[in-house]
Amino acid sequence: MEIVIPNQSSERLISLFQMLSNAFPDEVDNLVAVSKKAKDGIVVTIEPKKADRTRKQESYYRKWCREFGLFCGMTEGEMHDEILCQAFGSTEHATKFGIKRRPAKRSGDTSRVEYGELIDVLCRVASEVGFYVPFPDEEGRSNVGR
Repeated sequence: MEIVIPNQSSERLISLFQMLSNAFPDEVDNLVAVSKKAKDGIVVTIEPKKADRTRKQESYYRKWCREFGLFCGMTEGEMHDEILCQAFGSTEHATKFGIKRRPAKRSGDTSRVEYGELIDVLCRVASEVGFYVPFPDEEGRSNVGR
């Protein structure tokens, strides 16, 4: 949801900045900086926060995606796209270079649980072609956050 508050609505802007300053006193300097830059008004975006993947999950996934890619003769990026396609499905697009398969979802759009499922797919696909990926500790498992 986006709310646009033009400069002509100065009472609303002042009320909003006062409320935010009271609610988040540590952010007052940032709020002042934004208000000084807001020549045409401001845009307020409100959206639900999702549980982001953990640093441990990402480090584990990237390490083993890279190793598995080397085993398969692929770059880390190619392997990452392949695992994304396996985990979330894919779409095919006609290009000047032929048909290209693209993942239906990118890892940046995943929650902690979905990223854990991506790790599970990496482990499963690797084992199916004879590459051993050790199981992650509990922080990296797909059941984190469930």
